[in-house]
Amino acid sequence: MLTRRRFLARGAGAVAGAALALYATRIEPRWVQVVRRRMPVPGLPAALAGRTLVQLSDLHVGPRVDERYVVSVLELARGLAPDLVAFTGDFVTYHDPRQLEQLSRVLRHAPRGRLATLGILGNHDYGPGWSDAGVAAEAERRAREAGIAIMRNEVMDVRGLTVVGFDDLWAHRFDPAPVLARLPRDRAALYLCHNPDCVDRMGWTDERGWTLAGHTHGGQVKLPLLPPPLLPVSNRRYAAGAVDLGRDRWLYVNRGIGHLIPVRIGVRPEVTVFSFEQA
Repeated sequence: MLTRRRFLARGAGAVAGAALALYATRIEPRWVQVVRRRMPVPGLPAALAGRTLVQLSDLHVGPRVDERYVVSVLELARGLAPDLVAFTGDFVTYHDPRQLEQLSRVLRHAPRGRLATLGILGNHDYGPGWSDAGVAAEAERRAREAGIAIMRNEVMDVRGLTVVGFDDLWAHRFDPAPVLARLPRDRAALYLCHNPDCVDRMGWTDERGWTLAGHTHGGQVKLPLLPPPLLPVSNRRYAAGAVDLGRDRWLYVNRGIGHLIPVRIGVRPEVTVFSFEQA
């Protein structure tokens, strides 16, 4: 028998469930958080002390993420007036050439760093199966047209700071050995790698510094006392935020802007602002 008490309890449960679904699919996936962190770097050039770096990751421009939302996040990042900007991959979720045209429109609003605007490619920038080099080349071209210097297993100097940009791991383009061999041994570096699992495959020797990554979307759902259910990495320590790798090495995993599945609970999209300082 359905008593009045049971009827009210079921009704309350249905309302709570509907409210949670609304929050998880309509509110949190667009509720961007600006995360501010210190970035102590051993041997940081004096000219960079106090300068800021904005990290943006996983825009996933395409049919699953509202274009106006992505543009609004880029405009927010522009308003932060960063000295450096780093895009850590997955600019686009590719299905057909329309997403590349959309990417060009969106990146017209991309922030520019006073000193440099850098980027790397992620697995989705290589199209279906992470294997279409033509899609990656088009994504790179459109990013460069927007003023973003895409790095693919390359090294760059930014006011005395060595910046290393790696190509994507899942696309089988990650090639650290020849890159690390070219690094100066007397100073730390900043590493950009889309998939945080890269840090376990780097073949470190005496390299130091920070690695900025994305890829995980923070797991998209984080309930109390439970691990994230959607975590596409081998090392499950690398869900989100800062990880101390030891020996003056740190990893930071950005929760990303976009998504593939439009659900976030306890894992808001993120724009990260780092402030450089001497370690």
